[in-house]
Amino acid sequence: MIRVLIADDHALMREGMKRILAATGDILTIGEASSGEEALDMLERIEADLLMLDLSMPGVRGIDLIAAVRTAHPGMPMLVVSMHNEGEIVSRAIAAGAGGYVTKDSDPTLLPMAIRKVAAGARYVSPAVLDALAFGMPAVRPHAPAALTPRELQVLKLVASGVPLVQVAESLNLSPKTISAHKRNLMIRLGIANNADLIRYAISHDLVSE
Repeated sequence: MIRVLIADDHALMREGMKRILAATGDILTIGEASSGEEALDMLERIEADLLMLDLSMPGVRGIDLIAAVRTAHPGMPMLVVSMHNEGEIVSRAIAAGAGGYVTKDSDPTLLPMAIRKVAAGARYVSPAVLDALAFGMPAVRPHAPAALTPRELQVLKLVASGVPLVQVAESLNLSPKTISAHKRNLMIRLGIANNADLIRYAISHDLVSE
């Protein structure tokens, strides 16, 4: 059973999501929060397997809330359910620590699928979000993934999947300094300037871990 905490400031939206999850049989809503502060407080008191959150709530919100949860509860899977589908917002949310992103106008059947994937440690973005990410990429990309060395491609996949550099180094039996060098080199090869664009690039090329 996947235990979910829903954080959204609209009661009707929370009720709708609860009904969708109640019909699954394997996903349980164990709490509701109407603000970022309430979500952070509830995470201290309940045992949730996943936080499903909106980006536009009173108090601590958006990217700041994602970062706060990641700091206070490392490893907590987070799924954003938002009305915003702009590529920059999506990539920033994922870079901050969200494992998935679904727009509120998505097919309701996508929500349980997204929860299962994100709770299992994979990434999920709804089709509309994928379109936004692809549309937000620079029109000209100097290099395709094939231009990377096998090691750089490994590093790209792991980093874009949210694995910290120290863990990437451990998994590849390399030093963190070497991993940082590989990351810097692959970003230069791909013409990418920041982590948000790196994640956006990886998602648009189907390079994130499933």
